[in-house]
Amino acid sequence: ATLLDVFSTEITANSALTAQELADTLITNEAILFSGMAMPMEEGFLMGFDADIKGFEQAVAFAPMIGTIPFIGYVFDLADDADVAAFTTTLEDNANLRWNICTAAEQMVIATYADKVFFLMCPNSLEG
Repeated sequence: ATLLDVFSTEITANSALTAQELADTLITNEAILFSGMAMPMEEGFLMGFDADIKGFEQAVAFAPMIGTIPFIGYVFDLADDADVAAFTTTLEDNANLRWNICTAAEQMVIATYADKVFFLMCPNSLEG
């Protein structure tokens, strides 16, 4: 809920923020108690999904530097005329809370603002 609030606050204050700027803000939030990174992604295989994810103009993943934490987030920037509801349904239908071999995320959060999509799978606690 904290990261969703940050996403909502940031994008409402400045809708011109890029996916990279939003992801950088999210992964450096004080609620994140582990070292994280944000990196641009291309269409196709994305960590946390069982099928290729396509249909976005820009995507940035934000995640821990250590892969044992079941946490993966994305900020997607879709085309202005994209079907945002269909895209989020694709994310929900293909997300795998157990993508991380030794652990499993406990929650999935998806939110949209215009053509931006916030997606997160994480444990209930963000401690590292």
